[in-house]
Amino acid sequence: MIRINPKYEYMRRWIENIPDIFEKEGTTIYEGRNKIKVFTTSDGQIVNVKRYHVPSGPNKFVYSWNIRKPKGQRAFEYPDIMLKKDISTPEPIALIEQRGFLNLLGFSYFISIQCDYGHTLYEMGDATPEEYEGMAIALGKFAADMHEKNVMHKDFTPGNILWKKDNQGYHFTIVDINRMYFGNIELKKGVINLTRLWGPKRFIQLLVTEYANSRHFNVDAALNIAMPARARFWQRFQKKHKLKFTLEL
Repeated sequence: MIRINPKYEYMRRWIENIPDIFEKEGTTIYEGRNKIKVFTTSDGQIVNVKRYHVPSGPNKFVYSWNIRKPKGQRAFEYPDIMLKKDISTPEPIALIEQRGFLNLLGFSYFISIQCDYGHTLYEMGDATPEEYEGMAIALGKFAADMHEKNVMHKDFTPGNILWKKDNQGYHFTIVDINRMYFGNIELKKGVINLTRLWGPKRFIQLLVTEYANSRHFNVDAALNIAMPARARFWQRFQKKHKLKFTLEL
């Protein structure tokens, strides 16, 4: 099954070949359960192709029989919702789902325009005040705008927020958007969404303060929710994983 954004119908022949060329061509930029590669098409378009792993166990039936939308389908459909709300995310090009016996889902391929922002929030891990202050304020405004539009990335983590800076300031786009929430986002839900980001304690304090101000929430109430939640999350995390930044509690 292939779904193509009408704007990119001219790429159909190339898109149809992706399952055949995925392992042989392109440049790998991430490899885990899923694999992401960057390709340059024959007309010079740089695209991102994410291959989702074959579902296993109960998920094989949950995703295959549309008890729940497959990840690739969500990744293909959600950008349309977000872009219409003027929330930046890479433009979708196509979705390929390989199906087998009983319509069971195999590999899925989500194709989108490759974002050229070039930076992630991992860079804020041990950043200095000069490096993070402007970023924190800008990101707080970005997150507030997104939440005011009833959109929340449920995996709002450093690798899923890309950024760049130019003469107009900071610009953000979010990726890996198959896990989203669409609906009203009140104070507690909103600020807890911000607590899984890397960075100095003051970076998060500035971020939450700007977020609260932008949404006309009480700043002290926002900080009283966010900062203990941040400490709890990272304390639990470091019991199982080695932290790659200096944690200030």
